[in-house]
Amino acid sequence: MRRGLGRAAARAAVAVLAVAGLLSSCGYGSRAHDRAPAVLPAAGTVGPKLSADTVRIGYFANLTHGTALVGLQKGLFQKELGGTAIRTQVFNAGPSAIEALNAGAIDIGWIGPSPAINGYARSGGKALRIVGGSASGGVKLVVNPARIASLDNLRGKRIATPQLGNTQDVALLHYLAGRGHRVDPASGAGDVAVVRTDNKVTPNAYTSGAVDGAWVPEPTASRLVALGAKVLLDERSLWPDGRFVITNIVVSQRFLAAHPDVVEAVLRGAVAANAYIGAEPERAKADADARIRQDTGKALPPEVLDPAWRSIEFLDDPLAGTLRAEAAHAVAAGLLESPDLAGIYDLTLLNKVLKAAGRPAVPDAGLGAR
Repeated sequence: MRRGLGRAAARAAVAVLAVAGLLSSCGYGSRAHDRAPAVLPAAGTVGPKLSADTVRIGYFANLTHGTALVGLQKGLFQKELGGTAIRTQVFNAGPSAIEALNAGAIDIGWIGPSPAINGYARSGGKALRIVGGSASGGVKLVVNPARIASLDNLRGKRIATPQLGNTQDVALLHYLAGRGHRVDPASGAGDVAVVRTDNKVTPNAYTSGAVDGAWVPEPTASRLVALGAKVLLDERSLWPDGRFVITNIVVSQRFLAAHPDVVEAVLRGAVAANAYIGAEPERAKADADARIRQDTGKALPPEVLDPAWRSIEFLDDPLAGTLRAEAAHAVAAGLLESPDLAGIYDLTLLNKVLKAAGRPAVPDAGLGAR
């Protein structure tokens, strides 16, 4: 990928990311303002308060954060937390969620792999731990079928990604390099033009002809399909067993050390939410959409909600091996200096919860805290 691009371009890309913090996850409308925190009353009747009066949880109003959406909407977290109150904050971009975690404004967050990697690496391994998985899949290359008939027709075309260096941007650059296309990682110029476009405006860019396609998460991919785009590639097809991490559960190391009982309770709620999604997918889909409507004031139309929901797998395993691979892809693309990810995972509490449910432990790919 970096062959012929020159060291200066690669250094420029890294500098841009370091200053702007653009290794973000995939929230719809990623440059909109974050919503103010909301306070949920503690359900004191369901159990005693744990070691913290309040736990502050951050997430996106996005289907790939369905575990959080459903867990909050169904009261599954509060059931496990008892008298400990939940305070929520809805984010629209990974960097702001990481900043909030670092500043102590939130304690636990649902965050994509790229901001988790970036936040951990930039803090020298002191900011966060990934304590659980949440979702896999939900990312597609969708194109204007009148302009792109097959994967062999990408040369000379303009393909949108949500942000410079975000999870989907890295995936597209890695894919193009594997097919022999040369693209400058900083500018996006090359054999295929990679156009960094906010998910919120990508549908307009598509209908106006400003881009020929997009490598984007749900529900943006299904929004484009509803406008006439064609799914050319589902990213699941590029990964072993069709699985790759798109959302993790992260916690600040300070909060994890001080309140492991609270973190364990949230993980029990997350495992319960994923079990409910698996057992009752249609009801869970409606619950997720209800939470999105509550958070944003607007529900998703069925032609977007239904296919988007079907393309996401909700699971407790953080798929640690795929996070390691995604970090390697970012390094190869020239978007990230090689990070030391040793200790980014602490799956002790998750595996305790899974064991209590009679389920096997999940691995950390050698990246666990020691």
